[in-house]
Amino acid sequence: MDFIKMHGLGNDFVCLDHFLSSPEINYSEAARRLCHRQLGIGGDGLIVVLPSDKADARMRIFNPDGSEPEMCGNGIRCFARYVYDRGYVPKETMTVETLAGILTIKLEVKNRKFEAATVCMGKPVLEPKLIPVITDREGPIIEQEIEVCGHKLLFTPVSMGNPHCVIFVDDFDRLEFELLGPALEKHPFFPQKTNVEFVKIENPSELTMKVWERGAGPTLACGTGACASQVAAVLTGRAERKTTIHLPGGDLQIEWGSDNLIYMTGPANYVFQGQILEDTLPDNL
Repeated sequence: MDFIKMHGLGNDFVCLDHFLSSPEINYSEAARRLCHRQLGIGGDGLIVVLPSDKADARMRIFNPDGSEPEMCGNGIRCFARYVYDRGYVPKETMTVETLAGILTIKLEVKNRKFEAATVCMGKPVLEPKLIPVITDREGPIIEQEIEVCGHKLLFTPVSMGNPHCVIFVDDFDRLEFELLGPALEKHPFFPQKTNVEFVKIENPSELTMKVWERGAGPTLACGTGACASQVAAVLTGRAERKTTIHLPGGDLQIEWGSDNLIYMTGPANYVFQGQILEDTLPDNL
């Protein structure tokens, strides 16, 4: 079985092309094995390229622990580049079916060469029960106190098709990232677990972010997390509606438009391609 390795700002993915044929594969088990950094190919997720009867193409994505999140901002840019380059969707504006709904992606192409992609990520969800967050409160939660590992923090939850917990910090050097990230991911407030973003405001148009991804741990970038951080920064009066967000793997441009839609612009790159040998797959594949 052939695969392509891709990344968006260092957020890397093993991609399986099942657009023309869909073999019977346990994708959750495949993700656990293939994304393993030592025993597999290595990746922050497994992307499956599929046809769609609702959009131009369908993307499924699986975390290294086998769970299937609703969406991935960096992953969908990689997906869009791949289906364009392969000729499956020869459009500079395309639609992609995801568990978070049908999203529109506009490619920046010069002389038929991909340069970047802008994804309309949809409207941010702030209603607690839809994120979901367990609380008696109605309406947006903005910097509510949460206690974890002996620390009292202020969090703002946002859903971008998947749940996020945004926490603003003044100093990354004093942040106990490896302690707080997994504890917040599995906090009882979040019945479906959550992605966790720690954000430092550089100025009203620049943010720096570190992310602990649900089901993946620390990654170099998270597109939906950058969008959620932008929303939280605007809601708390810390940032403008259009910013550059610095992540360990590079920069994303995020805009919360006047139409209440979030637009994310960033790159997508190939790493290598290869073939998965039969004896490297789990026994039940």
